[in-house]
Amino acid sequence: MQTLESPPTTTLPKVDREFVDRIIADQHGRPGSLLGILEKVQEHHANKYLPREMLKYIATETDIPLAQIFSVVTFYALFNLEPQGKNTICVCRGTACHTRGSRDLLEGLMLEMGLHGVGEDNADKIAVTTVDGKFTVRTVACFGQCALAPVVEVNHNIYGHMNEMALHRELEALDKEARKK
Repeated sequence: MQTLESPPTTTLPKVDREFVDRIIADQHGRPGSLLGILEKVQEHHANKYLPREMLKYIATETDIPLAQIFSVVTFYALFNLEPQGKNTICVCRGTACHTRGSRDLLEGLMLEMGLHGVGEDNADKIAVTTVDGKFTVRTVACFGQCALAPVVEVNHNIYGHMNEMALHRELEALDKEARKK
């Protein structure tokens, strides 16, 4: 913890430090408070990720070792260490989804986004953002929605029994919505 006399040991802007301090105070004493803190801080960030400097500040202010925070962030697929696109599309790569065509969905999506060839060496774990920053395409091990396979998540909305045409319609709807703004 910082004292009033000690200078800040971070390069975070004051407004970010104040936001994190409020979140930490709000979560204090709650079970799983670290998860709540990380989730709220990530959602607050314009690029929906947790910058390393932010993680260092959280570690300092909560007295939780940075290594422990980093292990939580890297364990849960929900958290991002790299800037994300304005829209996130997650394709399930679990067994049920795989056998019902999620790999073809992923390959078609990557091709449509101009990301063909990116991450192909490890198609089960992909997290890439388009050059224009509009989309991040990710894979997850399993959404736990196997009866709906193949499953795709678009901006936190789960879509089951997904096919290439339906996914293309969702992308067009996102594009149309973005043009309205």
